[in-house]
Amino acid sequence: MINLILFGPPGSGKGTQAKKLVEQYELLHISTGDLFRYEMGNNTPLGLKAKEYISKGELVPDEITVGMLANKVIANQNVKGYIFDGYPRNIFQSEELDRILAEMGMEVTGLVALAVEDEEIVQRILGRGKTSGRTDDNDESIIRNRIEVYKQETRPVFDYYAKSNKSFEIGGLGSIDDVFDRLCKQINTF
Repeated sequence: MINLILFGPPGSGKGTQAKKLVEQYELLHISTGDLFRYEMGNNTPLGLKAKEYISKGELVPDEITVGMLANKVIANQNVKGYIFDGYPRNIFQSEELDRILAEMGMEVTGLVALAVEDEEIVQRILGRGKTSGRTDDNDESIIRNRIEVYKQETRPVFDYYAKSNKSFEIGGLGSIDDVFDRLCKQINTF
């Protein structure tokens, strides 16, 4: 079983690569965005709590996000593994992911980070903004702020898993297929 954290800054290509990895390894793709949309769209107890925070413009507390993730993993135990995309975002979420998986007799197999320079990320997201419909994808100052938030709050997750020799970094530049090939070579070592 492979339990993979696909990691990297916004715009590094995680979503694109996750789709290809799902097909290659028959894994369940779990993204925080999808979790939120599902829970809120179905008015689950956690979804209703999340809506309260979002409607006030506040960040949804980690406990709610962790609960959503736990629900998804527990409801889908008969899979070949998981790709966690956009999760965990901080050390607390990392510890909770480890706890949830351990309770099911599993662990994180590895974290693979897509390394992409800041300027490339800005250009990618600005390009995506032309078709994504997301206003935050069209504002360079917001994009740069998202990169800084990633560096300060999320990047430490890489170091957390590196302590147990589970963090790996690959180049995120090149064609989609080139990056995918590098990802597969790394995953195949697990």
